[in-house]
Amino acid sequence: MPRLPQGVAAIVPAVFAMALTDAIIKHWSAGISLWQIWVLRSLLVLPVLFVMARGRVRVAGAGWIALRCLALILMYLAMYPALPLIDMSLAGAAFYTAPLFIAGLSALVLGQRIAGLQWLAILVGFAGLLVIVRPFGHAFTPVVFLPVLAAFCYACAAILTRARCMATGPVVMGFWLNMAFLGTGAVAAGLLQAGLPLPEVDFPFLFATWQPMAEQDWAMLALLSLLMVGVSIGVAVAYKSPQPAVIATLEYCYMIFAGFWGFALFAEVPDRWTLLGMVLIAAGGGAVLLVPRSGRGSTAPPPARTATATPTATAGR
Repeated sequence: MPRLPQGVAAIVPAVFAMALTDAIIKHWSAGISLWQIWVLRSLLVLPVLFVMARGRVRVAGAGWIALRCLALILMYLAMYPALPLIDMSLAGAAFYTAPLFIAGLSALVLGQRIAGLQWLAILVGFAGLLVIVRPFGHAFTPVVFLPVLAAFCYACAAILTRARCMATGPVVMGFWLNMAFLGTGAVAAGLLQAGLPLPEVDFPFLFATWQPMAEQDWAMLALLSLLMVGVSIGVAVAYKSPQPAVIATLEYCYMIFAGFWGFALFAEVPDRWTLLGMVLIAAGGGAVLLVPRSGRGSTAPPPARTATATPTATAGR
């Protein structure tokens, strides 16, 4: 079993790669549709996951796996269209309210008791979200709630994983999630290509038809696929650490890395309110993860998106 330093050395690059993946998606969204990315990336990743699973991809409880895949697809459908429209640091901070939702759903669905300090931490985290969103400010945009919706969908997937999918290995869950990406992307791309009537909303990333691919596009796709596999392996190593709650709190480095890529690639500079909100969300989420809880199923809630390879979390990122 890897020691804590090895886990730290694995999770930090994995989260860095995740932020880079989102930055690539944000950059690429102007010239290609989400469905095209899902289809082509899944076609590249599925053989790798099949080999990693040694061909053993049959699952028991297929209905629960399918429901979990649906929750994660809805998560991406909420998260990715928001990336071209708001700063990466803002989207990342809004999404990383997920552990707060997980804690609440764990109490409602799994019967886990939440300690008083954890309730305080949840309030601090959501206060941070309000500081960032500033719903009554002149610069408010409802788009920021899309990553919050994505966080809630992720939390639902995490609870489903813990409650119903624990017998399925993470690589196998990742395989079926990518099968879901492939099927959803193929159906959506086909309908758009056939001239499906579209709503009058400004989300070109969702409603663009299949685009021709240049050499640099194929290179970008290959990089996305490598990052996806690398993140999965890095997280698998990290969460074998004897202190998974510590590893989980390090996932909040995503907000730092998202801010870095936002500045480096898109000249985005978060204001002081966004920075304060990020600190509050990280403090609240970290406290939820680290404060011991009582009751049945007493474990730290799984972290946000990079929980791809842990038995208690979600797979496929």
